Amino acid sequence: MNEAAPSPETRAASPHGRAAETALSIALVLGSVSHRGGGLFNSVRASALALYAQGHDVRVFSIVDEATEQDLPAWAPLRPEVLPFVGPRALGYAPGLGSMLRQGRFDVVHQHGIWQAFSVTVSRWRRSGSGPVMISPRGMLDGWALANSKEKKVVAATLWERANLSGATCLHALNAAEADAMRAYGLTNPIAVIPNGTDIDDTPAPPPAPWWPMGRKVLLFLGRLHPKKGLAELIEAWRLVRNRNPALARQWHLVVAGWDDGGHLDKLRVAIAEAGLEDAVTLPGILLGEAKRAAYAHADAFVLPSYSEGLPMSVLEAWATGLPVLMTEACNLPEGFVEKAAMRISNAPGQLAEDLATALASPTLPATGAAGRRLVRERFGWDGIARRHVAVYRWMANGAPREAAPACICHES
Repeated sequence: MNEAAPSPETRAASPHGRAAETALSIALVLGSVSHRGGGLFNSVRASALALYAQGHDVRVFSIVDEATEQDLPAWAPLRPEVLPFVGPRALGYAPGLGSMLRQGRFDVVHQHGIWQAFSVTVSRWRRSGSGPVMISPRGMLDGWALANSKEKKVVAATLWERANLSGATCLHALNAAEADAMRAYGLTNPIAVIPNGTDIDDTPAPPPAPWWPMGRKVLLFLGRLHPKKGLAELIEAWRLVRNRNPALARQWHLVVAGWDDGGHLDKLRVAIAEAGLEDAVTLPGILLGEAKRAAYAHADAFVLPSYSEGLPMSVLEAWATGLPVLMTEACNLPEGFVEKAAMRISNAPGQLAEDLATALASPTLPATGAAGRRLVRERFGWDGIARRHVAVYRWMANGAPREAAPACICHES
């Protein structure tokens, strides 16, 4: 879909917008506007819609994939520019992106995600003097991510990505750990530390229950099916839980929901069959919209035994629903442990089995879920997060003077 987004003048006339003289023109560039983009589908989309609701002219540019048509309606009233690609889809080279950015007269371009060729286009736009650029690596510079497909990333860094990152007016980190990873990579740019957000679902009546086996409590994973999520380890741990604590295992059912990334689903199916867990684990596939909402509403706890995260949207969504969260430290949400909104788990199968058994039998499980809901309400609302982004965008557009930096900015190490 290549329709133009509403003009600043149109947005100024909206009852939801602000006056035209305060509006910014913002371009968001990312690799996918569908659920194939993982957490970016939720986080960037929600951020874009919050910026739009505050009266800013928001344009979204992305590259077509097999799920684009299905997921485009979720961006309404925004209308992303979805561009055809040349070469491998994973490379992310869209020849038309450069001309669209040049014609847009944007106050700022915000790139989400790295290691794809659209970085080259964004870098050229910045170097031409067209305006400032913010880059959100979205967890792609932490140690685990850099080691995954290391050779390809070394090539990309050499050819374009290191120069693109080093030249950005401002980098965006989701948390302090990601900012540390940027410094460890050698980047000295200013960094804005602003988290993802989510919305509290205050709908009185929950959606209808999913089709999963009822009569048992549900431990839910919902996200991308990828090795970094620790799902093979979770399956093995679940086998150990059943062998060591059959009474507890009879009370709980594991649901692993999400879309297959690179064939990992087949490996999980084999692992489940080899462990004899067909009656103890359900793989419902992709859950979107009301199906996703129902999954959260009818689960009893949420698990994320991840090796690497920027800031996982799934944890924020689980907290917003009031679910107790079981997660690793790699999820980069230390406030969850501090506020007793999450229980710490390992991703080593033996220890993970012990952690799961302890957490799922804990009498504090309901209180953990309630603490997560309070935490989201206090710190992770999208409106406040969008305002923090706007403060940084304005600072960038004004030349990024050090003395005028917003509080979320940390400068060179």
